[in-house]
Amino acid sequence: MTVFGVDPGTVITGYGIIRYSGNEVSWISSGIIKPPPADDMANRITFIYENLEKELKFHTPDEFAIETSFYGKNVQSALKIGYVRGVSLLAAVKSGIQPSEYSPREVKKAVVGKGSASKQQVQYMVQKLLGIGNKKLRLDESDALAIAICHAFKLKSFTPRSSSWKDFIESNPDRIVG
Repeated sequence: MTVFGVDPGTVITGYGIIRYSGNEVSWISSGIIKPPPADDMANRITFIYENLEKELKFHTPDEFAIETSFYGKNVQSALKIGYVRGVSLLAAVKSGIQPSEYSPREVKKAVVGKGSASKQQVQYMVQKLLGIGNKKLRLDESDALAIAICHAFKLKSFTPRSSSWKDFIESNPDRIVG
């Protein structure tokens, strides 16, 4: 199974593609999408959408995972990240893939073992888990790969869930944004 992970950002959007088979994860590809800094927001999100769409068509993944929004003090930043998340989700759905979403804390816990891990700790573990040694990964790239790894691990431990919102909240407290 191939998993496509996205770390959304307006300046840099990271993406990572992994293969998941049995209990093994392996690196396929990763990179960043960096819109021209002088572009306005509409052109930036168009650039991100078109590049994600191109990568999705090329790699034809089975699964798509993205980081959820997080609550921050800067409302404008949160809104802008929301635009990138929106076009990322649109690219996935238009490619025929149902997206899955994970909180930053959930991703860190799945990859490093603690939800308060630093980006450098996540990057280190991603390189170890994927066996890519000293390949120079940008932080946005390793975060996207971590999101894909988190999704692969969640698929492995998937258990049927209730369809009630109350059950979801009780079983997923760190996925509720507040």
